[in-house]
Amino acid sequence: MAVHPRPPRSVRLSLTDRCDLACVYCRPHRKDGYLEERLEDQAWKAMMEGLVRAGVRRVRLTGGEPLLHPRVVELVAHLAELALEDLALTTNGTRLASLALPLRQAGLRRITISLDSLIPERFFQLTRGGHLGRVLDGLDAALAAGFDEVKINTVILRGCNDDELEAITHWAWGRGITPRFIEVMRVGEGANLPHNVLVTAREMQECLAPLLVQGDAVPDPDRGPARYRRALHDPDRRVGFISGTSDTFCERCDRLRVASNGVLRPCLATNDGVDASLPARSGDIFAIERAVAEAWALKPDGRIWKGCTESTAAEVSMRAIGG
Repeated sequence: MAVHPRPPRSVRLSLTDRCDLACVYCRPHRKDGYLEERLEDQAWKAMMEGLVRAGVRRVRLTGGEPLLHPRVVELVAHLAELALEDLALTTNGTRLASLALPLRQAGLRRITISLDSLIPERFFQLTRGGHLGRVLDGLDAALAAGFDEVKINTVILRGCNDDELEAITHWAWGRGITPRFIEVMRVGEGANLPHNVLVTAREMQECLAPLLVQGDAVPDPDRGPARYRRALHDPDRRVGFISGTSDTFCERCDRLRVASNGVLRPCLATNDGVDASLPARSGDIFAIERAVAEAWALKPDGRIWKGCTESTAAEVSMRAIGG
C-alpha cells in the first residue's frame, strides 16, 4: 500500500446496486443478485457530509443505475448545498427523459450517458433488452436541460461495435456532446469475455486519426482517467479515450468509491474496503471522516499496482460499484 500525500478529492457514490439493463461486459444476466442492505436517505446524507469534511470536492453519482433510486433528485439537492467543486452523474439513460430537468434544477452540473451503439438491434443485444429510443429521448432531455457538460460513454468491443467509432463521433459532435470511448476492462463479467474483444485506446485513436488534431491525448486536470484529443475541424469539439486495460492510470488516481451498502472502496479492481455504514446511519460525520482516512490508507501503490489488469479485478462486480 502507498502513503498518499493528500486525502481523496474525488468520490463515486453508488446510490444503488440495482440496474434495469444487463450489459454484456458488466453483469451475466438480470438475475445475478443484489445487496441485502443499502444505505437509507439520511445515512447517505451523513455519508456525503462526512466525505466533504474528509476533503472530497468532486462527486459523481453512479449505480447500478442511479436513476432507479426513488429520491435521487433529493440527494442531488443535498449534495448541491455542500462545498463541492463538481457534481456529476453517470446513467444508462433509460429514465432520464423525465428526470433530466429536475436533476439540473436540483444542482447537478454534468451528466454522462452510456451509449454503446446507435443501431437499435445492436443496442438491444449489448444491453440485453435495452431500447435505444428511450435512451436517446433521455439524452435529448439532458441537452434541453442545459447541463454544463453532456458526455456519452461507449465501451468498444471488437467485432461488435468497433465499426461505429466514426459514426458515433460525428453524431455526438453534431449535438455538442463529447464522446468517450472505453476499453473493455477485465472487471467482473468483463473478465469472462474473450481476450480478442479488446480494442485498445491506441487502435481507437488510429481509427479516428483523420478527424483529430495530431498529438498525444491529454487528461483534464482533476477530472478522472479519460484522455482527450481535439477535432481537426473545430477546437471546441473533442473525443475522449479511457484505457484501463492497455495503459492503466493508477498512479494519478485520486478516487474513492462508496458502495450502496456504505463500504468505502479505495480501488475498482479489488473488494478491499472499510464499512462506514454504522457511522452513516448514526449520523456521525467525524467517524465517517476517520473511515475515509482508513480506507484511503488501503489504496494500492499505483506505481506497482496495475488496476483492472490485476487478478482481483475479476472478483469485483462492476454493476455493484458503478464502474
